[in-house]
Amino acid sequence: MTEQKNYDNPTRSPVIQEIIMSNRIGAIAVSLAERLSINTVTALKMFYRSDTCARLHDKSTGLYLYGDLYVSDEFILEMQNRQ
Repeated sequence: MTEQKNYDNPTRSPVIQEIIMSNRIGAIAVSLAERLSINTVTALKMFYRSDTCARLHDKSTGLYLYGDLYVSDEFILEMQNRQ
């Protein structure tokens, strides 16, 4: 029955959800690289190590509902608060 639900709505598939999240994280890394004047690989590494990224993956926080620029802002605020 679960397979049928995934077939009826492919966006509910965990594989599709992971693809969507990976795409979003890539877009966030590009945004951060531009805003912080760093290369995208460095931005991606920094983001993956952040609390913001952990919150993005944790559906209970609701951060995944916000746009990529908002998530980028959250990351920048996190970095500023660490200093």
